[in-house]
Amino acid sequence: MVYLKVGQKIPLKIKKMGINGEGIGNFKGQTVFVKGALPKEEVYSVITKAQGRYVEAEIVNINKKSRQRVDPACKYYEECGGCQIMHLEYPAQLEFKRDILKQSLQKFKPEGFSNYELRPTMGMKEPWHYRNKLQFQTRQFKDKVNVGLYAENSHRLIDIKDCLVQDQLTQSIINTIRNLISKYKLPLFDERRSQGLRTVMVRHAMKSDQVQLVFISSKNINLDRISKDLVAEYPQIKTIALNINTKKSSEIYGQHTEIIWGQEAINEEVLDYEFSLSPRAFYQLNSMQTNVLYQEAINALDVSENDNIIDAYCGVGTIGLAFASKVKSVRGMDVIAQGIDDAKKNAENLGFDNTHYEVGQAEDIIPKWYKEGYRADAIIVDPPRTGLDDKLLDLIVEYKPEKMVYVSCNVSTLARDLVKLSHVYNVEYLQSVDMFPQTARTECVVKLTRK
Repeated sequence: MVYLKVGQKIPLKIKKMGINGEGIGNFKGQTVFVKGALPKEEVYSVITKAQGRYVEAEIVNINKKSRQRVDPACKYYEECGGCQIMHLEYPAQLEFKRDILKQSLQKFKPEGFSNYELRPTMGMKEPWHYRNKLQFQTRQFKDKVNVGLYAENSHRLIDIKDCLVQDQLTQSIINTIRNLISKYKLPLFDERRSQGLRTVMVRHAMKSDQVQLVFISSKNINLDRISKDLVAEYPQIKTIALNINTKKSSEIYGQHTEIIWGQEAINEEVLDYEFSLSPRAFYQLNSMQTNVLYQEAINALDVSENDNIIDAYCGVGTIGLAFASKVKSVRGMDVIAQGIDDAKKNAENLGFDNTHYEVGQAEDIIPKWYKEGYRADAIIVDPPRTGLDDKLLDLIVEYKPEKMVYVSCNVSTLARDLVKLSHVYNVEYLQSVDMFPQTARTECVVKLTRK
């Protein structure tokens, strides 16, 4: 094997794409990851990172282009990093998302993986302007206010005024906020010296057309004038909140959130029911595809009227509540107290008296419920990108509910978790759903039945 060095230029034939959307080629026994390269392309590249067997490169020239390559529509695409595969035509993006699921299974090798049914990815008719929630950073650059996202692997903030995957109303509101920050000389956060506004969150509930704003600041700031101007220009705004985050970490939110104008929550709808969203509560970023995702979860769990269901990582209760009218009971938990408050209100507003929600870790609460005599016939898990907590995974394998649905936003941690789950469950099928067009991320619904 030849060990490559930074700065070295090499030709490569790209064989496939990796889970982050990069092209993968081989040079004299060395695997090379090339950002922006596509399968079947022949590229001339320069090595940018070489750490033992792990090598990264950038394209110098494309000698042979893929027929699936397109010109990215976004002017920020090359420097932003928020999207990774906009240079790949959309039908091929859907094929790629099924393929990275296959790659992850081949890497971790859960029991029987070669026989799993991998269904084609369910995509969008219009894969643009789908993100219902925006979280942009705010910083002062000389005399200019920049509001946007950091360039990939950097502390350089890109001022974004037209994100093509962001809902257009949220983009319009953040553009207005940028101007108002300058107009009222709002103090902005600086890592080295000053304190003030760090981040702005704008969330748009598509069904109700209601908007929620959260200003995240390192100190208490006066938002009266900005709030007044925003509400006058955008009648859709129903909630304005201030969150204080004094930490010097990359965490976006602090512990304290105060509603400074308007109502406590906004209303959204999924499938055939309405629910409330408070400022800190989690909800899927793509409202249209959430209907597709949750319907697939319902189809996969295949419940009966006598079933008791546990909805782990329940958030505001959205997935579990879709089952409440079909089963004996639904119980859920989450670590965010505001989300649990919303879940309780949502169940009450929908007229359900067979639901129960608690704040806490699933691995702590589920054993408590079992000691109290509660037995789950089915369990739904929708964990963060880190996948299932080890303790929860062990609990599921120990208790073995008859039916299980795993909703995943990370194919790698999904495949890893299936290694343990496949000892006691049959993996009936995996259905990928494209919640994030133009990016390398995908969601997946997995149907599991006890052996």
